[in-house]
Amino acid sequence: MKNIFLFLFSFFILISISAQKKYAIRTVAFYNLENLFDTINDVTKDDEFSPIMELKSNKSKAYWGKIANLSKVISQLGEEKTKTSPAILGVAEIENRNVLEDLVKSEKLKRKNYGIIHFDSPDKRGIDVALLYQPKYFKPIHYEAVNPNIYFKNRKVFTRDILLVSGYLDEELIHVIVNHWPSRRGGEVESNYLREKAAFKVTQMIDKIRENDANAKILIMGDFNDDPINSSFKKVLQTKSKKENVGEKDIFNPYEKMFAKGLNTLGYRDNINLFDQILFTAPLLEQAKEEKKYATYKMFKSGIGNKRFLTQKKGRYKGYPFRSFSNGIYTGGYSDHYPVYLYLIKEKN
Repeated sequence: MKNIFLFLFSFFILISISAQKKYAIRTVAFYNLENLFDTINDVTKDDEFSPIMELKSNKSKAYWGKIANLSKVISQLGEEKTKTSPAILGVAEIENRNVLEDLVKSEKLKRKNYGIIHFDSPDKRGIDVALLYQPKYFKPIHYEAVNPNIYFKNRKVFTRDILLVSGYLDEELIHVIVNHWPSRRGGEVESNYLREKAAFKVTQMIDKIRENDANAKILIMGDFNDDPINSSFKKVLQTKSKKENVGEKDIFNPYEKMFAKGLNTLGYRDNINLFDQILFTAPLLEQAKEEKKYATYKMFKSGIGNKRFLTQKKGRYKGYPFRSFSNGIYTGGYSDHYPVYLYLIKEKN
């Protein structure tokens, strides 16, 4: 009886201590903002790809309406767990730094004091990738735009740069690689080579990071224009979908299982795709053999930000993300992509 009593006493003490554990939790996210162009006629480049410039009237109303809508989405990403918006947010399909300045100064985001890391890219459509971050959580120490140097039929492909940002998330060094790989224009099979080349450039970037830090914590996020099962992931990046198969130099992709379940981040021509993803290297994955699984930042949960208000309720695009523009008309929507996110957590001392 005495032994039973001691066992039960120890068990309840352990439960009590576990219940008192506190964790730091941060949201890392990615969002394709769907052609966030301003209303300024830029004489230095062609505005033919700007839906805003195609509108016959109310350009300003549409622009500020889109800014307000996007800020609403961003402000809610991860809020239920962290009580704030993402500590780190990668974005795609933005025209320039000015639109990001307007976004971070919007009513729902201005108190977050988001910093901006952005470079103009050589993309033919005039769109770029960028990184937003809350300085109270993340402090960048290095950033650069890396051109994927893709050639097709002896001609250079003018696509988006790949953005690398290294910095300290609550004093813990992490690296973020933001992507927007070449589209499937011309057909998935015909354009597959382009995305494989972009994926190869990412592997080179990872190798370079690991020269200085063999156990680097690296997040690879973006609109990849490929699903998790395509060759750019499985053959080039050699991503893993099962935690138990992840070796120390491997990349884990939690979105592969989501794709297998039929989840998506966009729809196009009656097909659904999961192009938007956040992958990461093994040191960000908790291991069963670790005594303290969350002594440093590890991935706790990944997800898709597909709240009901972000989905088209009727019409031709019913069930798809509620896009901002359709046939030259501003719809009052958000984006033709859902955002994606993950939670990083670690135990507080």
